[in-house]
Amino acid sequence: MKHCFALFLSFFTAIAFGQELQSPSEFLGYELGTQFTRHHRVVEYFRYVADARSEQVLLEQYGETNERRPLITATLSSAANMQRLGAIREAHLEALEGQGSQGPAIVWLSYNVHGNESVSTEASMQTLYDLLTTRSSYLENTVVIMDPCINPDGRDRYVNWYNQFKNTPYQADPNSKEHHEGWLSGRGNHYMFDLNRDWAWLTQRESRERLVAYNRWMPHVHVDFHEQGVDAPYYFAPAAEPYHEVITEFQRRFQDTIGRNHARYFDANGWFYFTREVFDLFYPSYGDTYPTYNGAIGMTYEQGGSGRAGLAIRTSIGDTLTLKDRIAHHLTTGLSTVEVASRHAGMLGSEFRKFYGSPKNFKYKSYVLKGDRDKLAALRDLLEQHQVRTGRARGGSVRGFRYDTGRSGSMQAGPEALVVPTDQPKGTLVKVLFEPDARLSDSLTYDITAWSLPYAYGLQAIASESAVAYDSPADFGDAAAPAPESGAYAYLTDWDSMDDARFLAALLKEGFRVRRASRPFQLEGRNWAAGTLIITAGDNRHHADFSARLEALRMAHGRELTPAGTGLVDSGKDFGSRYVDVVSNVRVAVLSGEPTSTLDFGEVWHFFEQQLHYPLTVLDTDYFDRVDLDAYDVLVLPDGRGYRRFLNEKRVKGLKAWVAAGGRLIAMGGALDALGGDSGFSIEPKKSDEAAGEEAAPGTDPLSFEAGQRERIRSAITGAIFKTRVDPTHPMAFGYGDSYFSLKLGSSSYELLDSGNVSYLMGQPVPVAGFAGSEALKKLPNSLVFGVENHGRGQVVYMVDNPLFRGFWENGKLFFANALFMGN
Repeated sequence: MKHCFALFLSFFTAIAFGQELQSPSEFLGYELGTQFTRHHRVVEYFRYVADARSEQVLLEQYGETNERRPLITATLSSAANMQRLGAIREAHLEALEGQGSQGPAIVWLSYNVHGNESVSTEASMQTLYDLLTTRSSYLENTVVIMDPCINPDGRDRYVNWYNQFKNTPYQADPNSKEHHEGWLSGRGNHYMFDLNRDWAWLTQRESRERLVAYNRWMPHVHVDFHEQGVDAPYYFAPAAEPYHEVITEFQRRFQDTIGRNHARYFDANGWFYFTREVFDLFYPSYGDTYPTYNGAIGMTYEQGGSGRAGLAIRTSIGDTLTLKDRIAHHLTTGLSTVEVASRHAGMLGSEFRKFYGSPKNFKYKSYVLKGDRDKLAALRDLLEQHQVRTGRARGGSVRGFRYDTGRSGSMQAGPEALVVPTDQPKGTLVKVLFEPDARLSDSLTYDITAWSLPYAYGLQAIASESAVAYDSPADFGDAAAPAPESGAYAYLTDWDSMDDARFLAALLKEGFRVRRASRPFQLEGRNWAAGTLIITAGDNRHHADFSARLEALRMAHGRELTPAGTGLVDSGKDFGSRYVDVVSNVRVAVLSGEPTSTLDFGEVWHFFEQQLHYPLTVLDTDYFDRVDLDAYDVLVLPDGRGYRRFLNEKRVKGLKAWVAAGGRLIAMGGALDALGGDSGFSIEPKKSDEAAGEEAAPGTDPLSFEAGQRERIRSAITGAIFKTRVDPTHPMAFGYGDSYFSLKLGSSSYELLDSGNVSYLMGQPVPVAGFAGSEALKKLPNSLVFGVENHGRGQVVYMVDNPLFRGFWENGKLFFANALFMGN
């Protein structure tokens, strides 16, 4: 009887609280699911709840988007837990050292990372309300952190578009305009980046700001809410293969535990769902894998719908999928996740401590890296954001796997070398990000299969099976370099990193005249490489305060300038030679709109505005024919599909004339397809080195449907790394040696040019990391990666591989800067 009375009292209390607290529908003034809620109204509801239930909810702004929308989290638990929230967090974080006492389960729910997968933000409001009312018992031993919208800029872009074009109240016919979002979709953030692929690389401000908040909690469970195609049922854990080998047996089992609880609710409602398909746990920069590699149970939940669904849409089998349906499904899995975490709080805590407290039996105990100081500093800065410990090597020779040769070898290490040990709390993440070639359990993956940071940053590296001694901290910056003496004939600085490119961009924007050496030279006993920047006093007489302004820019960019008392070199070309050219302050435009890819356009846009800090004009295909290209020195054609339709005979003729008159065309990826054949440019697709069209051997059985899927993967390259040859004498290769590790994202390949091959594959190339199918490999021998064709007084730059991919392939970016500033 006493037990029944307690249940009744609990139920009565929940109803009473529910009456005090307005539901999302009551607060917004419309039934949830009948409209899309703009971001500012979502924030208002979360603020209202935090004020109304201040004893249970803590609202915090952890950042701001590029378009100045707030990024917020709501932390909620029981009133008793919230009174000691700081102590709970501190005790939980002791688990990172394998210590700490048992506390509540920490669950982080992330919504709407893809802006036009818009239902999850709607569901977040109802989830918040239900956790504080009808499901408040879950909070007795659980702390829930909710991020209602990871990508506010993209979401509002979609919501505003939908509200403009929808029928009233809606039209379920999938042919209606409201189900056909335009090119500038809401999926990406302001710069059209996919934030769900940026957790590890942190190229976007939303990712960097979110990670600071995430690292303050390091949850036991993290859920990333998504949507997929309209006709797809719901997807939840357990995930598909491949699982990365570092994922623990407990993490695998608990995915199944959560999935079974979800299935119980979905079965009761007659809802369709699937598990163990499509969405794997391998690529490290997702919202499920990144938390997994940090000890959490990381999961993706996918609801059918996405940007096409609107408020309601008729599916291919004639059912109508509504926004209310989609909200109900995400609400159910969200609550179910917290329920399971609450039920297994003790197990989650002990296994989390075990994840961090157990010895790391990884093959490699240390990763040791040497090379350009700027690249080392950039890598160290990334690792610091991930709270990865690094240090300077103490000295001596280090043996292990050499990344540059792919074999065992040695390297001298000293204070100039960066050591990244795996014997540290973030050791699992270190292994995943640095391992030379991640082991694949299944070649059918959802994303790229190689990303190793030594290749991405262009650094010499050794993976050592022994722990390498180091001193902390590691600092490789040049900001403290001494100021150069004034009154010199010229000032010289190296050209081998993006920091150098940013310095050049700043000089040009400030009106400085800068020259670059196209040949190596020796001056006053020091050797200088091709690409060296030369800033002469004579070129800059128009700056009355030349020395002071130059010094200010030098300090701002942490550059080292070497004064030269003469322009007469010891060997090489003197500063007045035609081989020491003036770098042009180029006017750059980029094509946007169909047929370019929004992601690839965004990568170029972000590169100029947030990495190079150099002005860029965006030209849309809608009015491209009305633009006078003579106003621009460089035109970038980002990767995309359908360029053959856009680059018709008239436009190709116009581009040829513009290039011949001195323009520089940078064509990337799919744009190359439209520049071959009879276009007048020299790029040509490459065929397999084996004869095409050979008949199958007599009696060979046809492939089964299932086997056909496996057969197709033989013609694919799923993000693999190849070692390419480089012509370091070519201006586009200034700052590079004779090799470059390129991330190849597909099987497209092109013939070598008659001249101007900057980076290319020879012989029978095989990937140093990642998967490449046997049929795709047949087209790679003697194929182009980057090349330059002279055409009249101008040039065409061909980029088969994308050096700006997702903004994280740091070592490729100087190729793009060279294409802008170092062309003849």
